[in-house]
Amino acid sequence: MATARHRTEVVRTGAGPIVDSKAEAITELMLEVAQCFFRIRALGQKTGLITSWGGGAFGFMRSLALLGPLTVPQIAQMRPTSRQRMQRLADELATEGLVEFVDNPKHRRSKLVQLTRKGGARYGELNAQLMAIASTMGVALDEADIRKTAGIVRQLSDDVKARSEQPS
Repeated sequence: MATARHRTEVVRTGAGPIVDSKAEAITELMLEVAQCFFRIRALGQKTGLITSWGGGAFGFMRSLALLGPLTVPQIAQMRPTSRQRMQRLADELATEGLVEFVDNPKHRRSKLVQLTRKGGARYGELNAQLMAIASTMGVALDEADIRKTAGIVRQLSDDVKARSEQPS
């Protein structure tokens, strides 16, 4: 099938089903993104951007820094993870004095989580550390290509999210 924008080429992969080349390319991209994610997570754990048990302390604090106080269920809903996992991370960060639980005027039982002064400073440090790491990566890549790739990955992520929210 051919269109003005995209030509789909149908190919047979071994004894398996007939797959078009665009589907193969998307599959390859998804697998590369997954591999990159695991490498990023390992680097994040090594540098302190991610806790040793895998919780995304930096991402959690980033959400609060950008969006202000949120409930644990709101934070969990923004990520593909459980409320219990985000509660564990919130409790860990509160123990370290990086976040605090405050009364929620909209809900009696669901407290808001907000950064403390110490948490804001730690987030700033982690963000600077991430920017320092990022500034040394992809030196051979063009900024426009990087932004285009980020947009493509974002589109695919949104598609995966929409599909995961559909009933089976």
